[in-house]
Amino acid sequence: MFSLIEQLYGPFFDLNNWKTVITSGNDWLIIFSLVILECVMSVDNVIVLATQTQVLPTKKLQEESLFYGLWGAYLFRFLVIGVGVYLIHFWEIKVIGAVYLIYLAVKYFLPGVGKQNSKRPIKEKGNPNSRKFFWWIVFQIEMMDILFSVDSVLASLAVSSNPVVVLIGGMVGILAMRGIAEFVMLLMKKVPELKTMAYVLVFVIGVKLLLSIPAIDIEIPSALFGVFVVLAIIVTIIIHFIRKKR
Repeated sequence: MFSLIEQLYGPFFDLNNWKTVITSGNDWLIIFSLVILECVMSVDNVIVLATQTQVLPTKKLQEESLFYGLWGAYLFRFLVIGVGVYLIHFWEIKVIGAVYLIYLAVKYFLPGVGKQNSKRPIKEKGNPNSRKFFWWIVFQIEMMDILFSVDSVLASLAVSSNPVVVLIGGMVGILAMRGIAEFVMLLMKKVPELKTMAYVLVFVIGVKLLLSIPAIDIEIPSALFGVFVVLAIIVTIIIHFIRKKR
């Protein structure tokens, strides 16, 4: 039992691993790619979480609920990345993950495929001024955050198998979305092509993961994917301005 826990979470506490990541330009390029994916894929998440907190009576309680939600999101990422890095080495898991990511991209580009309303109404329960009600809201925020983050965690693990890289990318992405949510949503509104770009990347990640199974055994370097993300952002911005001038 302890050996399994050490195998799953030992890399997080390996100082040499952290030193290698922090001093590697390629790893920071990958982290940048993961942060971009996290921000763009989590816009709906931020909107839903913001809606959930509105049922609390004061701004202080709303901010407090998001604070606890942030740390809960970090804890969940830590736990799921450790398990995910272990499972992603099994080719069956890779196939399931790849198919799911490709499905997400297809669902975005083909409206109606697996369509469902992600903005689930919050279930109000009890007196809004009670502490019990407050923790009930925090619990729902955590549950929604877990549901929404599965996609981005899976996509991150498909890009890099280093848990430290995935953890840093996820944590910075979560913090960025909480801190600059309004800016990101405004940017997405001004440059709607960014969301399309994100799902193109999700499709590419799915294909990348599928190619890595033993039967095909084609490994696309993570650093190369990082360069591809930067080029995709540049091309997306160029397309946006070309469309805007028409």
